[in-house]
Amino acid sequence: MRKVRDMVIYRDEKFYSAFPSIVRRPDGELLVAFRRAPDRRLFGGGVSHTDPNSYLVLVRSRDGGATWSREPELIHAHAFGGSQDPCMLQLRDGSILCASYAWLWRQEAKYDFLGGYVMRSEDGGRTWLGPFVPPPVPGRSARDPFRQPLPAFNRGAMCQGRDGRVYWAVAYPGEGGRPTGIHLMISTDGARTWRYSCPIAEDDKVEFNETSLYETPKGDLVAFVRTANFDDHTVVVRSGDGGKSFEKWQDAGFQGHPHHALRLPDGRVWLVYGYRHQPFGIRGRVLDPECRDFSGAEVVLRDDGGSGDLGYPWSAPLPGGQILSVYYFNQANGVRNIAGTVLTLG
Repeated sequence: MRKVRDMVIYRDEKFYSAFPSIVRRPDGELLVAFRRAPDRRLFGGGVSHTDPNSYLVLVRSRDGGATWSREPELIHAHAFGGSQDPCMLQLRDGSILCASYAWLWRQEAKYDFLGGYVMRSEDGGRTWLGPFVPPPVPGRSARDPFRQPLPAFNRGAMCQGRDGRVYWAVAYPGEGGRPTGIHLMISTDGARTWRYSCPIAEDDKVEFNETSLYETPKGDLVAFVRTANFDDHTVVVRSGDGGKSFEKWQDAGFQGHPHHALRLPDGRVWLVYGYRHQPFGIRGRVLDPECRDFSGAEVVLRDDGGSGDLGYPWSAPLPGGQILSVYYFNQANGVRNIAGTVLTLG
């Protein structure tokens, strides 16, 4: 994988823009969704990932990423709080899903968690239906601010299987002192409703959270998992039975989070992830089609980040076999913006 160029997709000095995802429409149009909130440093505050004015927005490119729309379009403004991490998935029928989660501001910069939800567009992201709220993980007691069971949530790529079902790896707080684990939800109606399937990964010491799913050519579901209490190592978990169960999690042997996997034209997989260690930036590696070999050389997309507050990359194909990986970035700890890197095989 060879780097071609970097680009700025969206930047505004008044806003803290972060956590993007990207899809390429059937007609070639690119959509990049991200979370936008006021840059509170302008008003004497600091950098925070929770904000009552955090909204889900998107910009478009109709020329392969050469230019982007200047004014973002609104996907969703949550009625009770700020939303995070819009994670898009384009289904085979052309509709687009966008998963997120939200926080309710109380007072004195304190927040209560509202759990996850999914938006749905059937017209190329111009209008959105929802939110569709998933159920909680069975047997758990967590509650939202309204004292209702906390909906499942997560940041990471959903996956549409060859059978048309949508798979979503959701996080849920551990109980009894156990760390957060991840579980599988499945939808058979395009994310309007969800049912619980099984645990993906749980542990007495290691915490698992932001997770992206990928289906291999042989039909395995592979989960790429962010960890805590594990030296920021990437963890991989695999299901060979269509999401009925998952094997024991495995250490992939490298640092970075969170992840996104994209199938390349030759069948291999481009796995990209943030790197929040010095030198701060964005990295990736090419995997075999079944995602079993992680020994390939690491590709450095960016190593000029101004702090660890960056990353969350996501990729989409471009014409001519190129790839666009998008992420949020800062230099010299300046304004957070949505940027991207174009790469090519060879």
